[in-house]
Amino acid sequence: MSTFIANVRIFDGEHVRSERMVGIEGSEIVSVGQQPPAGAEVVDGQGGTLLPGLIDGHVHTSLEGLRLARVFGVTTELEMQGYWTPQQREEIDEDDGIADVRSALLSLMAKDGHPHELIAELAEHRPGGGGWTPPSVSTPTEAVAHVRAMVAQGADYIKVMIEEGTVMGHPGLPMISAEALKAGVAEAHLLGKKVIAHAMTLAATEQAIDVGVDGLAHLFIDRPHTEEIVSAIADAGIFVTPCLVISSSVMGGTGQALADDPRVGAKLPQQWLATLRGTFSKYPEGRLDQVLESVAALHSAGVDIIAGTDASIPVPAHGGVVHGASVHHELQLLVRAGLTPLQALRAATSVPARRFGLDDRGRIAPGARADLVLVDGDPTTRVEDSLSIRAVWRRGTVSAD
Repeated sequence: MSTFIANVRIFDGEHVRSERMVGIEGSEIVSVGQQPPAGAEVVDGQGGTLLPGLIDGHVHTSLEGLRLARVFGVTTELEMQGYWTPQQREEIDEDDGIADVRSALLSLMAKDGHPHELIAELAEHRPGGGGWTPPSVSTPTEAVAHVRAMVAQGADYIKVMIEEGTVMGHPGLPMISAEALKAGVAEAHLLGKKVIAHAMTLAATEQAIDVGVDGLAHLFIDRPHTEEIVSAIADAGIFVTPCLVISSSVMGGTGQALADDPRVGAKLPQQWLATLRGTFSKYPEGRLDQVLESVAALHSAGVDIIAGTDASIPVPAHGGVVHGASVHHELQLLVRAGLTPLQALRAATSVPARRFGLDDRGRIAPGARADLVLVDGDPTTRVEDSLSIRAVWRRGTVSAD
């Protein structure tokens, strides 16, 4: 049976449409603006706003994380370090009660380099205790082999770590050589995969540009932007996922205000509420306003900005962010940085879909997946309304708040 969502403001991923009706058949959107046929189910949107399912451009997730994401209208998470077997990926794809996922699987990492220091800190939170030693690379040959292995195991894109530890509270971390990074990036491109870099300092960002990455999974937080770095990112066509919510946490900020919002607190388990109220606080000398100014400069230069959170596991000492809800906090920070609400919403819908080749989502149009979010109010003019979620569809399967 077809379903028609009526009496709604439609943000199609790019613009607000004049039509007020969207039709769904099975897992796809079949019409925009057409009247429902006899016998169709009609959902009265009561003047709310219909958005494409939101995309979180940077997470480290789990089944619990994917479930939480969907609750808050995030229907796709882009994982930047993690591991799923092909069988697990198939199960996720078929489970409309959780968000979908795309993954880099395991990043190119230096021996004893980032994120080894975080893994050690989190050892007590792992089942059975003890740490985990991820694979590492040190030579161009090893980098090529790692990229080939990840692609063979189903990686949708490749992640590289460029982190010497200053802003993470562990200065002097080992790093992958430029030669090995270049070899890994070249192999990924040869295999048709984009490469996204973890780079949180200006120097690391310069190296990421030099080795030819396609996107940045963070934005530098140690220095103000310069005209040179903005131009270099823009000229290279690199997209940026600034993850302002995690930058804030690294500087000592928390998600306390978000946790206190009844639209959020009532939906989160206690361990995630505690995490949202927590903080990383590894680089308290950082200035969030400086990072917001960098976002504004990049956006003005035409750089594609993607909304991402770096949400991970429920540990308050690595907190300030949670799956799903923190995407809405990120939208608010993007607006604070100078994007309009429409531009911020694009950063969580059509822009990540386009940059990651997700041609079936991130928009409301006939033929697209029926990944949709119905909210009260108008987040296209007041971005805070994005949290007033009434219903979420994943592939046409609805869950109501």
